[in-house]
Amino acid sequence: MNLKFIILIAILIIFILFGAFSFKKNLTPYVEFSEAKKSLSVVQVIGELVTDQTRYDLETQKLYFTLRNKKNEKLLVSYAGPKPANFEDATNVVAIGKYENGEFVAEQVLVKCPSKYQGEKG
Repeated sequence: MNLKFIILIAILIIFILFGAFSFKKNLTPYVEFSEAKKSLSVVQVIGELVTDQTRYDLETQKLYFTLRNKKNEKLLVSYAGPKPANFEDATNVVAIGKYENGEFVAEQVLVKCPSKYQGEKG
């Protein structure tokens, strides 16, 4: 075989392996609240927003809220940053982060609101 062909194949294999490892590193799995508390890596949790357990601290610009999952378990979440738009209207909230010191510290918060295009119940 030609040496150039072998080098080209080796370079392609290296790029494919690098791409696969980079893609796997960026995947963030959805987990249950109990798994999130045990995990050492960044994970995603989803739950219904408990509206009466939400507060925003203007001094620290931190949002504190509680999520409830389908098993009726609750998880306290803190998020350092501005309150997402339509936060109060959220049906579900996705928090991406780690569990630290008794709370889930979110790096990102995604709000899932009811669609304005859904038909009204008659």
